[in-house]
Amino acid sequence: MPETSLLSEMNDRSREVFRRVVEAYLDTGEPVGSRTLTRDMTEKVSAATICNVMQDLEFLGLLDSPHISAGRLPTQLGLRLFVDALMEAGPVNDDDRSRIEETIGDDNADTGQMLDRVGGALSSLTHGASLVLMPKQEAPLRHIEFVSLGPDRALVVLVFADGRVENRIFTPPLGQTPSSMREAGNFLNSIGEGRTLTDLRGGIATEIALRRQQLDGAAAELVQAGLALWHGDGPDPRLIVRGRSNLLDHEKADLERVRELFDDLERKRDIARFLELAEDGEGVRIFIGSENKLFSLSGSSLVVSPYMNSDRKIVGAVGVIGPTRLNYGRIVPIVDYTAQLVGRILSGRKG
Repeated sequence: MPETSLLSEMNDRSREVFRRVVEAYLDTGEPVGSRTLTRDMTEKVSAATICNVMQDLEFLGLLDSPHISAGRLPTQLGLRLFVDALMEAGPVNDDDRSRIEETIGDDNADTGQMLDRVGGALSSLTHGASLVLMPKQEAPLRHIEFVSLGPDRALVVLVFADGRVENRIFTPPLGQTPSSMREAGNFLNSIGEGRTLTDLRGGIATEIALRRQQLDGAAAELVQAGLALWHGDGPDPRLIVRGRSNLLDHEKADLERVRELFDDLERKRDIARFLELAEDGEGVRIFIGSENKLFSLSGSSLVVSPYMNSDRKIVGAVGVIGPTRLNYGRIVPIVDYTAQLVGRILSGRKG
């Protein structure tokens, strides 16, 4: 049921009961009983009345009871409704802002060290695990050369403007010859000098369309396949994970699943997917439990925000992962402010 429909099913009393159940759960992690709520309600109502309201909310799928005689907990749907429609998230408070700024500092000579400090600050402030995806560092290309190693193996030699040389083996499309490989290399050198691999990959379709007559079909196929391989096999952005113990020490965590999660992260299998989570637009995104395939193993929530370079291009992301009872109202502005600050520093736009 869409959130607007769920809200229309709730009157002022049921909204208040729902909000107080969620807030109490996020604060304590415990089921909330009707008698507890009678002390805090705006209007004086009996525990029986509140119990009836909670049953209605359970029927809507917003609350659940772990045991027959226990209080209620918000469901994943309930947490989503609360975060999207009822949560009040103001600006980052002064203490959190100061700690973030002090940790990051003004020295951005070493991006890696600065972002590592960002991860430490986020983990410390939120008592969760922090995730920081560093921007991919790419130097412009100086020269590209293909070398045939056999019918199903080829070598590409990449020479970068910073003097770095990389040799990468890949499987070429069928039918390639030494001649077609030389032609493909010459073509790429004619359009690629001074451009990064990412820039080259982005413009290659247009370039091939404009200059296809200069290439036979086999060479064009090599260009496309080779670039795709380079993009996937090249140096990945670095994922910084800090505060792992904050999740492992959580008394109600499924430790084995959390360990699996961080094993995956540390092997960097899903770095690209992590960035994709943040690439749908500016601002903070919240993923609760199974909404997020990457982190659903641990039944956790992820609060993530992208940061941009001076060209307003998303180059990385910062996030916090923790149990579903994260203090969203506090963590969302922390993540948002941190992402904006990182973007300003990397872009040379202070203040």
